[in-house]
Amino acid sequence: MRDRPEGLDEGLLRPALREWGIDAVALDYAPVGFGDYHWVADRRWFVTVADVRRRPYDGLQQAMETAAVLSEQAGLGFVVAPVRAADGTTLRRLDRHRYVMSVFPYLDGAGGDFGDEVSAEERGRVIDLLAELHRTPPPLSIPARPVELAGRAWLEDAIRETDHPWLGGPYAEPARALIADHAVTLRRRLEELDRMAEKGGEPVVTHGEPHPGNLLRKADGRLLLVDWDTVGLAVPERDLWHVAEDPSDLARYAEVSGRAPDPAALELYRLRWALDDLAEFVACFRSPHGRTPDAEQSWAGLTGTLEGLAG
Repeated sequence: MRDRPEGLDEGLLRPALREWGIDAVALDYAPVGFGDYHWVADRRWFVTVADVRRRPYDGLQQAMETAAVLSEQAGLGFVVAPVRAADGTTLRRLDRHRYVMSVFPYLDGAGGDFGDEVSAEERGRVIDLLAELHRTPPPLSIPARPVELAGRAWLEDAIRETDHPWLGGPYAEPARALIADHAVTLRRRLEELDRMAEKGGEPVVTHGEPHPGNLLRKADGRLLLVDWDTVGLAVPERDLWHVAEDPSDLARYAEVSGRAPDPAALELYRLRWALDDLAEFVACFRSPHGRTPDAEQSWAGLTGTLEGLAG
């Protein structure tokens, strides 16, 4: 995030880091990613702060513990897992109600962005990593990741309430007009999601968001996966739709995993991602906001996502 976290006393970070045995000299805000907030401590530690109003604390705690177990016990070297604090935990509250913190090793490497073009060779390497992940026995801590939208209520409320002004900030009324224009399409897409979700499948350990923005390319050629807060039990297609671009990618996954991907499930998760993003954008613009870089990025995301759903 480029905006700093609203209402967070950043003076709480250094005392919290001491729970990890870290007495940071330099602590610099890192305006990267979208959703959580990040700092770099002494170029050795990558500090992440999450807002548990957006994702429940218990689920995030389960995800962080799962990532740690996948690295420590399952031996998955491509998992960039959280560091355990002195008491063995991976997640700590910074305040009573809103912000929590986790700590990761700071790793040099080349990152990417969501939507970056990935070569066929690199897609194949990511597919190999995912196949290894999907074969891994699920840790006891792993959360289930059902298909339903976490923000469905936000989206349905917004569709119903386009007859009244939205007062969140400068993008509220333009967002209301866009949602009103696309209301029929959105209702149809939600019904489509429900129909598609009726078909189940065998769940495996999934990352949830293995797109280019969560890949780290090391100088020695290794690929690492970061951002494990969405790890969970789901069908493999939850990961694969982010990576597979053509039939050869799906054939490679079938060869290395022994399991043929389901094209319908790939489309299900593609649609779910778009609707989930839309729900987040709508919730942002119906809440207090300003004309900030993150709000501008959310506006671009809202318009682009609606265009894609209408296409």
